[in-house]
Amino acid sequence: MTIVYMGTPDFAVPALVALAQSGHEVAAVVTQPDKARDRGKKVQLTPVKAKALELGIPVLQPEKIKNNEEFYQELRNIAPDLIVVAAYGKILPKSILELPPLGCVNIHASLLPAWRGAAPIHRCVINGDRITGVTLMYMAEGMDTGDMIGSVTTEVGQKTTGELHEELAQLGAELLTKTLPEIESKSAPRTPQDDALATYAPMVFKQDGVLDYTRPVRELCCLVRGMNSWPGASTTCRGQVVKIWEAREVRSDEMRSLKAAEGKENAAPGTVIAVDKRGVFVAAGDGMLCISRLQFPGKRAVSVEEYIKGNTIETGVILGGE
Repeated sequence: MTIVYMGTPDFAVPALVALAQSGHEVAAVVTQPDKARDRGKKVQLTPVKAKALELGIPVLQPEKIKNNEEFYQELRNIAPDLIVVAAYGKILPKSILELPPLGCVNIHASLLPAWRGAAPIHRCVINGDRITGVTLMYMAEGMDTGDMIGSVTTEVGQKTTGELHEELAQLGAELLTKTLPEIESKSAPRTPQDDALATYAPMVFKQDGVLDYTRPVRELCCLVRGMNSWPGASTTCRGQVVKIWEAREVRSDEMRSLKAAEGKENAAPGTVIAVDKRGVFVAAGDGMLCISRLQFPGKRAVSVEEYIKGNTIETGVILGGE
């Protein structure tokens, strides 16, 4: 079976490796154009391109794929039996969807029809979902609307988006290789999605991670985990934007033992109640949030225990209020 693989970020690398080891021919990899990144603006290869070159697989990087006759002809010349897609970053036009005899299949990082769209891992963590997973599906013209082939689940628990990203990438690779024989023999299941149950996962931006301390503590904790490892939750402290990388809910018994909190049950949301090696204790909508890892501008991320060895965060300061 001849396969063309389309993917761009780290999430798509494990499936490419699995395909290369599957015994099938990966005739080409299609990935987004290289871009200048970081402060130095050095052009960097996409993670999928870097891995494809390491594996000796030809790489195509069209600027666009819709109404691109040259790219379409390149695909026709390759004549893939199957196209596999994982986080490629662009919607495939009908002409490409209909090109391979076995169709196009997509590895999507959610349990469809939940969280269709660009940021399913971020959104499931931010939303406080109990479980998530990966769905392998046949692609259709809509956004993540195709018939489902199979899925695998995992508990979200206290995992960050970054941790789930790595786990789901590996689960997706395993699901794909397990299902390839059925896809090749045209015996793979096709389960239509229930559009009435669909939810959507739009892209995440930095402003989505700003902490609103009037919200319930559980929501704030989910937001911090959901924005970790990118782009990071944030707050303001003394006029500076501070990234928040770890936070937890303060239990009622811990709150009672926190002497600095006595008489401050009605403190305004965002008020710093206490600071010690455990973290920065902040009043929130329905309780107290303990921030345990943070990052001031121009500095590296550190635990609060490490930060307060040479710095101070005063009690009474209102975070997010400047």
